[in-house]
Amino acid sequence: MDNLMMLPKERKENDVHAHEILRILSVRLKNILGQADIRWSELQEIRLRVNEPVIIIYCNREYFIGEDARMKRNRQGAVIVTSADVNDTLEYISNYSLYAYEDEIRQGFITIQGGHRIGLAGKVVLENENIKCVRHISFINIRMSHEIKGCSRKVMPFISLHKEAAHTLIISPPRCGKTTLLRDIIRNLSNGSELLPGMTVGVVDERSEIGACYKGIPQNDVGIRTDILDGCPKAYGMHMLLRSMSPQVIAVDELGGSQDIEAVYSVINCGCKLIATIHGNGVEDIKNRPGIRKLIDERIFERYIVLRGDKEIGRVHAIFDQRGSILYGGDMLC
Repeated sequence: MDNLMMLPKERKENDVHAHEILRILSVRLKNILGQADIRWSELQEIRLRVNEPVIIIYCNREYFIGEDARMKRNRQGAVIVTSADVNDTLEYISNYSLYAYEDEIRQGFITIQGGHRIGLAGKVVLENENIKCVRHISFINIRMSHEIKGCSRKVMPFISLHKEAAHTLIISPPRCGKTTLLRDIIRNLSNGSELLPGMTVGVVDERSEIGACYKGIPQNDVGIRTDILDGCPKAYGMHMLLRSMSPQVIAVDELGGSQDIEAVYSVINCGCKLIATIHGNGVEDIKNRPGIRKLIDERIFERYIVLRGDKEIGRVHAIFDQRGSILYGGDMLC
């Protein structure tokens, strides 16, 4: 789509995204993708696999990129990624010092300026059952960072309970916008509104997706009263925040194991509010997980926000209270 047809704000965002991504690609891929007729602000992923075609996820659809820089629905004539493309891209991502990013690479990703996350895969080297390093990286997934400010506007009245934030669990299938929604809830709680006064929010950002910190500084707007533990396991992070930062609200993405569940009780017992997300298709679905079932049976969460599995970012299917009563049901777009 012609860049001239965009509004000034859209054009600026598009140019920023294009600059942030093109500068880390190999020269060959930069020249081809730089000519592609796309809105960079709507690009979601770029996948590079050695000896395979370049694949992009754009507006929730998969496309190949042709040698003529056109987006295609089939792989005929698509650009094939070479080892040199991947190696050069890694050099640009790491500013010619992969060694400096070893800790991040062991976790499988690097966060770059702008909050974009670069997933990496290759030969994993173990030492004493721990990941020592990842070598021969041949697979790169560039995930674009997208904020949708205001996307939580319609759910905030449900989260407000007696002038406090309600313990809230967001349930969502993959890639339906749970992290995007969580981020905007955090921003609203932190900044305050007519519904709730501004609150100190502690975020445990285990996978660097909420704040998307780059050199310790959030690249996403998470509000003026928000503190982030970046790259920290959720269970440890929740305890650390309680001890050190006196949060009124703690937010985490993707509750999982038994340690996470134990930490949830610590948060609740300290009088701190919890906003969390979990993968699932609904309340009944997540009840099959022992630790989560206990939280539900004990009515720990006061609000359940269920997102729809139709790949539209942040589409709310239903909202329930702790007793399972429906507070909202339908197709509310946040």
